[in-house]
Amino acid sequence: MADFDANATKADLDRRMKGAVETLKNDLGGLRTGRASTTLLDPVQVEVYGANMPLNQVATVTAPEPRMLSVQVWDRSNVQPVEKAIRSAGLGLNPVTEGQTLRLPIPDLTEERRKELAKLATQYAEKARIAIRNVRRDGNDVLKTAEKKGQISQDELKRLEGDVQKLTDKAIADADAASAAKEKEILGK
Repeated sequence: MADFDANATKADLDRRMKGAVETLKNDLGGLRTGRASTTLLDPVQVEVYGANMPLNQVATVTAPEPRMLSVQVWDRSNVQPVEKAIRSAGLGLNPVTEGQTLRLPIPDLTEERRKELAKLATQYAEKARIAIRNVRRDGNDVLKTAEKKGQISQDELKRLEGDVQKLTDKAIADADAASAAKEKEILGK
């Protein structure tokens, strides 16, 4: 009979839950708050060299001012495709081209757009909570299987399920805190 390693199981569940929270933080980082953030351009794909490539593989993105992004294109022949990709990305940004550098002034957000972004942040948080609960379900399934195989006792099963629930509660609290902070930032409150 193989030994059941409760610590390895908990560590794996913790890692997966933290991964869901990190994914949420990355998603939230891409939401525009009226301040320049280089992560704003992460989803932009540029058609160059006969392929679609992420913007960060053809240019350097910096935030030289709080309301300005700067995109330094490495290859002069890629300036037009980069400009086109940014304009068509649906981010509401209009690049100003100066040689191989594109300047992107960050416009003020309308109240309507702020509410849309806050709603989107809430949706991202809900996706993260669902992912975390799925990890909890997987963990509890592993524990029940171990108990059925006689690798752990019923008392140990209940204790470990409690530990899994604590991990879940902490991960969900982290996700909610990240979402609430982003909503506050978006709504300017």
